[in-house]
Amino acid sequence: MRLRQGRMDDSTVFSKDPVAMALHWKSQGARRLHIVDLDGAFAGVPRNGELIRDMVSAMGNVPVQVGGGIRIKQIIDAYLEAGVQGLILGTKAVEEPAFLQNMARQYPGKIILGLDARGGVVATEGWDKDAGITALEFVQGLAELPLAGIVYTDIDRDGMMQGLNVEATLALAKAAGLPVIASGGVTELTDLAALKAAFADSPELLFGAITGRAIYEGTLDVGQGQALLDA
Repeated sequence: MRLRQGRMDDSTVFSKDPVAMALHWKSQGARRLHIVDLDGAFAGVPRNGELIRDMVSAMGNVPVQVGGGIRIKQIIDAYLEAGVQGLILGTKAVEEPAFLQNMARQYPGKIILGLDARGGVVATEGWDKDAGITALEFVQGLAELPLAGIVYTDIDRDGMMQGLNVEATLALAKAAGLPVIASGGVTELTDLAALKAAFADSPELLFGAITGRAIYEGTLDVGQGQALLDA
């Protein structure tokens, strides 16, 4: 399922078999799978844990990162035991920065900060709540933590097929001093080309880009996108 701007009332179901879709993208050469437990994001606790474990198993040695409802250590432990490579902390990280710090230090290289912004302001609780702090303000001082990186999503562009907010993504990466995974608006190869060009002077700060609707609707080919960013 893909949403537009995080709204559950504006969703599109592309498949009712997530495991089969995971295998499909693996066959297309995907080198990493990004999963969001949407039910978990809104509920505050994972709702699709068993299904996600099946998807991780299906992906074999392809790394999987998961977000949505991860707000206690026990859930992190369970996902790591299931083979998940990256745990995305969003709402809990923003509301309780000490939790983010503790988990990052306890699981170095495994924790990813999920930062979602609407108009530059961080949103939490499945994007329903304004956190009252800008993304740039929140990332100050995070470089000292052994985070795997930051997934930065521009909510206004997510699912809208309008291209990435490249300027905001670059500014965030530089402010944080951490590699960023760009999310929200990837539509075609030109979007990835613009992202790559923006990070030309600091390629170490670009972890990658998340795409969902574009690869389902066929405006972007996974293999071509990876090749462009690799070149």
